[in-house]
Amino acid sequence: MKLETEILIPPNNSMINNFSMDEIGDDHIGNSIETPMKENAFDLSDVDKKERIAHLFAEIMDVMGLDLSDDSLSGTPMRVAKMYIDEVFSGLNPKNKPKIALFDNKYKYQQMLVEKNITFYSNCEHHFVPIIGKAHVAYISSGKVIGLSKLNRVVQYFAKRPQVQERLTNQIATELKQVLETEDVAVIIDAKHLCVSSRGIKDDTSATVTCYYGGVFNTPNKIAELQNYLNN
Repeated sequence: MKLETEILIPPNNSMINNFSMDEIGDDHIGNSIETPMKENAFDLSDVDKKERIAHLFAEIMDVMGLDLSDDSLSGTPMRVAKMYIDEVFSGLNPKNKPKIALFDNKYKYQQMLVEKNITFYSNCEHHFVPIIGKAHVAYISSGKVIGLSKLNRVVQYFAKRPQVQERLTNQIATELKQVLETEDVAVIIDAKHLCVSSRGIKDDTSATVTCYYGGVFNTPNKIAELQNYLNN
């Protein structure tokens, strides 16, 4: 496998919306609901990707002055590569998307179903450090239901990629609307960003909340009802 490639790295003085990268700093840059991916993102096999990441991460460690011959460090490049591909960024690969079966709503339950406090771990796409939080998901059946664990799996799938919290919220909501065949979906995410707490401003007390209210959830009464469920 050839490890060398030409990767375009924008210069630090490049401009986005008339602001330099230094001026943008830690601020979020708006983009689409889709995770930015190259067209050939899956030309390499997972095995080849791990080999390449291990090679490149070893170079990073070497540049930082770490001794890769040390017993404790020698296996780190491959450990990081396996972690990236098999775990923390596994949601980039569509083959890992959860398969979801719909079932008839035989109980005729017509009120909102709320799955709250779904713990997730993601990574900020700006610094590749963790986002740790909880997702609350609700929907009203259009005649079909899914297993409760599948709600968790949808959250985890989209969380396991470099993320912006606003995009993560919308990706989960969009997927659930398509799967459940209904607009009546709500997603609330409450998360702590380590790029805020462990570096930069170093604020360890703040958290970020994002919401999506679709269909009947986008009304004051339903929002209040959902908040009541979450606060109980």
